[in-house]
Amino acid sequence: MSLPTTVHAQTPIKFQLDWRFEGPSALFLQPVAKGYFKQAGLDVTVDAGNGSGGTVTRVASGSYDLGLADIAALMEFHANNPDAPNKPVAIMMVYNNTPAAVFALKKSGIRTPADLAGKKLGAPVFDAGRKAWPIFAKANKVNGATWVSMDPPLRETMLVRGDVDAITGFSFTSLLNLEARGVKASDVVMFPYALHGVKLYGNAIIASPKILKENPAAVRAFLKAFAKGTKEVLANPDAAIEHVKARDGIINVELEKRRLKMAIDQVIASPDARAEGFGQVKLPRLALMASQVGDAFATKTRVNADAVWTSAYLPSAADLNVLPPKK
Repeated sequence: MSLPTTVHAQTPIKFQLDWRFEGPSALFLQPVAKGYFKQAGLDVTVDAGNGSGGTVTRVASGSYDLGLADIAALMEFHANNPDAPNKPVAIMMVYNNTPAAVFALKKSGIRTPADLAGKKLGAPVFDAGRKAWPIFAKANKVNGATWVSMDPPLRETMLVRGDVDAITGFSFTSLLNLEARGVKASDVVMFPYALHGVKLYGNAIIASPKILKENPAAVRAFLKAFAKGTKEVLANPDAAIEHVKARDGIINVELEKRRLKMAIDQVIASPDARAEGFGQVKLPRLALMASQVGDAFATKTRVNADAVWTSAYLPSAADLNVLPPKK
């Protein structure tokens, strides 16, 4: 057997997650671990993030080629930086619904969104649910809530201690954090935005205009390999957590299995995702979201839905057929 005489260099791609290595990051670590990116001619590095806003900024600055970020944070960046030369674009929807939710403890007497009127809510200032609160409040006719700011690790602690009446957070993060602080799931009241009149899209893969222009083939290859890995993760989430543990040895494996399954059920293979198709968006819904985000975030200019999204790099319908059969 003769060895090939030429070595084809792999295209390097730097990818930034929205948050730490947790259950849902298995979607990106699976195609790395299984070699799907390498088979597609890509040398992909996946780094942890510290919030969607940071991911958008780093892709805009060119320090990352691609990333995972809340599309609301991307819209905010576009509208507040109209003259920025390198505004990232969303190229594949991963969380068809925002994971944002409001949490309260049953003992507070809060039973419905209307009960949040006049209450004290807590969240970090950059929290997706807090920033989109005006949309939730309008949809549910909630007036007079006030906000307390804190660092992310204190959010659930302050709710348990009674320092605030309710908090906003990701559904698959805050619920598990409350349980870790000794609260039973049955003692928690949760109002997911997606089930209470707020049809915002969640996290999408975003790309710098530079890589879209200079190497569109690499972007298409990335999305196709990602979809292949995603199909496997959705079919067998438990096995995929091993790739997360390989990146962060101190994770609680059972907890991250639960987190990943919650993310799959609530935002990845949600009824809306099944209706619209994995990876894709419906333009009227995106345009409504752009208008709502512009109002809620009080952006400098209006959000242009057409400028933040393109479907031009998506793989075929067969490749995007990744959602598991309905249970």
